[in-house]
This record gives sequence, structure tokens and C-alpha cells, in this order.
Amino acid sequence: MLDSSLSLHQHITKVTSTCFFYLRRLRKLSRPLDIDARKPLVCALILTRVDYCNSALVGLPDSAFARLQRVLHAAARFVLALRPRDYISSALQTLYWLPVRQRITYQLCVLMHGVAFVYAPAYLLDAMAPLSLLPGRAHLRSADSGQFDIPRTSSSVGSRAFSVAGPKAWNQLPTSVRHINCVATFKRHLKTTLFTEAYSVSP
Repeated sequence: MLDSSLSLHQHITKVTSTCFFYLRRLRKLSRPLDIDARKPLVCALILTRVDYCNSALVGLPDSAFARLQRVLHAAARFVLALRPRDYISSALQTLYWLPVRQRITYQLCVLMHGVAFVYAPAYLLDAMAPLSLLPGRAHLRSADSGQFDIPRTSSSVGSRAFSVAGPKAWNQLPTSVRHINCVATFKRHLKTTLFTEAYSVSP
């Protein structure tokens, strides 16, 4: 749901209200369901909605992410049958769930993987420029590491474009992760990298 200012306020409001609606329905089934049954239900009904088109949320302020993060907290409490005052960070780590900001970075990097290994749609490939193909920059060490050019932009809205946010997220990944060509293996290492950064834990 787009608005004139691209704040995505209406979209976030719709997503959070829908997620909490399903969580209220799921709580009515909490007694007969164990953790192994709750987790796939939450993944199917809640996490898919939080993740849907979430790359469009890049660059929004923390206040916008806070409401989506509350959805994750409520979902984690439901899955693990926690009380409202129980510490939530350890619960998210137990479930191996990324925070909202890292979930957005994850999606950006997955899209960029398709660009880097040339299986993404043509409109994405045409919007990106590997440093190795730019005149005057092909000899740089960053070109050998698989980085992409980050276009300059003079506005905050422009910095949210995928042509800017995608390469920025990709370039911040470790070189060893960027060079993984297998999609499944890349996703696994990408999530481990983002999880380690989010919770400051050892990989």
C-alpha cells in the first residue's frame, strides 16, 4: 500500500493489524498446540506478512520498524509460551529469527545475489554496475571482491531506491559470503552473518 510521501505508514499499519488479528486467533488454539506446531503456523501466517515486499521499507526511521518489531515479539511470545515481561531478545535468538531491519537487509542481499550471478530479471541487471566493469575502477581491490557501484543521490527518498540500497547492503557483506554462488548456501551464510551482527553472538 503506497502513499504520496512513500512513508509506507498505511502499509505497515495494515500488516501489523492483520498479524495481530491472526495472533489473537492462534492464542485460542495455544493449549492443544505444542511449540513444534506453533512455530510453522506463525511462520505461515505472521512472518510471511512481515517479510512480504519488505525491501521497500529500507531507509525508513526506527519508529516505522518498531511496530513490525512488536509483531515479532508477540509472535515469539506465542510460540514459546512466554509471559509479557519475559526477556524477548533471548527468545528471538532461540527461534533464530532476525530483527526487522536485518530481515530487510536479508531480502536486499538475496535480490543482489541474483544480480551478481546474473539470474535476476533484466530490469534489475540493467540498474546495477559491478565495479569490475567501470572504467578507472576495475583495477581497485574492491572490484575483485565483487562489489557494486553505489549511485550518488541527493535525497533520502533516492537513497531508498533498490539501485542504491541493494549495492550498499551487498558491499557490506564479507567477501567470502559474496562469492558463494549456490543460492541455498548463500542464504544460509547470509542469515548467519546478519544474525551474528544483530545479536552480537559468535557464528
